[in-house]
Parts: sequence; C-alpha cells; structure tokens
Amino acid sequence: MSTALRPSACPGLLRIVQALDGGICRIKLDGGSISADQADAVADAAERFASGAIEATNRANLQIRGIGEQSVELIDSLLAAGLGPKNAAGDDVRNLMLSPSAGIDRQLLFDTRPLAEQILATLQTHPRFHELSAKFAVQLDGGEALAMLEHPHDLWLSAFERDGEVLLAFGLAGCPTDRAAGTVTLENGHALVVAVLELFLELARPEQTRMRHLLEELPMLAFLEPLRERVAIKNVVGRQRPPVASDLHIGVHGQTAGDRVYVGAVPALGRLDPDMLRAVARLAREFGDGSLRFTPWQSLLLPNVKSTDAAQVLQHLTPLHLLCDASEPLSRLIACTGSSGCGKGLADTKHDARLLATLLPQAQHVHLSGCPRSCAAAHRAPATLLAVSPGHYDLYFRDATLPGFGALHARNLTIEAAATLLDARSRSPLDA
Repeated sequence: MSTALRPSACPGLLRIVQALDGGICRIKLDGGSISADQADAVADAAERFASGAIEATNRANLQIRGIGEQSVELIDSLLAAGLGPKNAAGDDVRNLMLSPSAGIDRQLLFDTRPLAEQILATLQTHPRFHELSAKFAVQLDGGEALAMLEHPHDLWLSAFERDGEVLLAFGLAGCPTDRAAGTVTLENGHALVVAVLELFLELARPEQTRMRHLLEELPMLAFLEPLRERVAIKNVVGRQRPPVASDLHIGVHGQTAGDRVYVGAVPALGRLDPDMLRAVARLAREFGDGSLRFTPWQSLLLPNVKSTDAAQVLQHLTPLHLLCDASEPLSRLIACTGSSGCGKGLADTKHDARLLATLLPQAQHVHLSGCPRSCAAAHRAPATLLAVSPGHYDLYFRDATLPGFGALHARNLTIEAAATLLDARSRSPLDA
C-alpha cells in the first residue's frame, strides 16, 4: 500500500506525526471495535517499534507514541493485522463515531453497525471524499443509552421513533442534542451521508475544511435546498432523543440479550501499555466474544460476557490497574499528553492529574489541558484546568453561554489550590 499522503498535522496509521516523545501513529477503529488478535498486534507493534505507550483517544481510536526509526516496520505490522484502510488515501476520512454499545445497548432503536459499515466503505472508496479534511467527522447515533452526544461533528445522524417508525434526524456542524435540520428514513441514511459530503465539497472553498466554516457564510437553508433535490428529506416533528446515562462506560451493564453484559474499564488518563492490552485481549477471548470496544471516554468495553462471569472479569481487571468503579476520582479525569510529550504543553498534565486524583475527596469530571488546543477533550468538560506554567493552571467552569472552556473562575492555581476550589464547588448547594 502506497504511503504517499497529503500533508497534515493529524496522525494516521500511514502518517507518523512527530512529537517531543517521538512519532505518533493513530489507528482508526471501525466503530471503535477491535479483535483480540488485532489488540495483540497493536501491543506487539508498540513494544517492538515504539516506546510502548498506547493511548485510547476521545474518538474511540488508538494511538501508539514514541515511534523512532522503525516506523515502516510498525506500519507494516499493523496493516498485516487488518488495521489499515482499504486504500492509502482513505485513511484520513475514516471518521465515523458510533456508540460503543452499538447493537447491544438495551435502549437502542436500531443496530447502527450495518449502516456504519456501508458508510465507512463509501468514505474509503469514493475518490472525491479523499479530499475531505482529516478532521471532518460523522456521527451515527442509534438512540443508545451509552452515547457521547457532546462531541461536535460535521454531520450527525440520530435515531428517533415516530408513529412506530424509526427515523434518522440529522444536523450539520453540531451535536445530536441540537435542533435537527431534517429527517430521513433508515433506508436513506447512506444516501444522505453521500449527498451531504458531495454537496459540501462542491460548495466549500479549499480553506473551508469543516462544515462550520462553510455555514459561517452560507445560510443553512441555502445548503438544505439543493440537498433536498438529492435525497428525500422530511421536516422534524416530535423528535425526542432518548436520554443518556452517565458512567455507563464503567463497570458491568446489561445488554439486549438478558444473559449477557458488557464490562467497562478505564485505563487511567487513557494510557495503556502492551501488557495491559494483551491481558484484556485474553479476557475478551476467555469471557467475551473475542473483541474489545474503545469509547470516546478513553475507556474500553468487553462485550458479550455472561452475566455469571462478570464478577470474575472484574477481579482480573483490577490487577491490571484498570478502573472499573466510577467513584474512583482518576476514572473521571481527562488529561492530554502535556509537556512530557508535547512541545505546546505548558505543564505535565498527566502527572498533575494523578496528583489531583489523590486530593479530591470525591470523583469529579475535570479536564487538564496543557494548552488551549484541548486535544484530550472534544467536548466542554464541567471543569477545565488550563496550564499556564509548570504545575499552575487557570480554572474554568462550563457555561453554555460562553465559548471555549466556559467561565474563568480563578487564575494561576497550584493543583492543591485547584483541588480545594473544586471540592468546595462540588459541595455547594447551587451546584448539587
């Protein structure tokens, strides 16, 4: 497979991007899913050809860090494991996010996986779509209880039920919690994706790489009118997105099949090593269906475990330093690579996050970012610590009326001072 790719700051499987701690290879997983054998291949590649650092990303993919001179060997080993695109030019555009519990979630309205497979195949084989930005992303939501609805996407499709029929609402440059632009039948879901992407490429100038860039100067109706000529679109009436529950990516949860559960575990701050990944792959073979699913919360699931085996699986996960209890403070914290691996990082965020976890009396959702780019979180966290210098952060609290991280609460805090303020806010009756 040719590796002659267009320049981009985004790593891919075929494009190694350099950082302070070496090269980064991003492995895009179809629907976040990977077989146990493929997980072993990732572990082997990270151990043989890189530093051994493996990251779960906020788009349910995997990254290998610390790649040196053996990048070709690393890429070849991953391609041999079936982890690459159908062709080299299709690697960048494999950006389709599903619920980690697609097909097995008790609340789902339909199994999104067949439609997702169709969309992914088209993204990779349609030459025109290879012109899309490596950041251009699509979300397909089947109404699952376990779903990340806060990540903005260029195009989102979200299932809902009306008069006994399951339909797909869709929107542009936003989230499934936003007001929809229209509705299509399930049968027209693939056609809608193709039509939206083709129309975007026709209307956008080269510098308008994301849907939001185009819609900043083109009214939504001016995009929808020609779209209606290509695919049958109905207006949205009575759409209600089924609610999602927090922390369903951690611990044991039932599936559609009554005797089966999935077990969710969080590698601290999204970081795994080869031994951890191999051990989880063994558990997937022994107790599950031989597959793993990664999540946008930088965690992993073992699906299709017998409910009678769940306690045993948890016992095996604990010695691996995988977090299976949402009450553990470290299970709720997000941190980017920080200054230990990124030239833009102003603080060692992963070290500071581990310190913060020891200081918080109870678990809280907090994001530590080494710079304003917010690489570790695609959504606005309830609380964000933005590094300003080694060991010092500005504290923001989410505010829907404000852009970026939200409202600035305090400046230049040590981790100890930040922990005190976070604890005080969590105890405030106004924030209960």
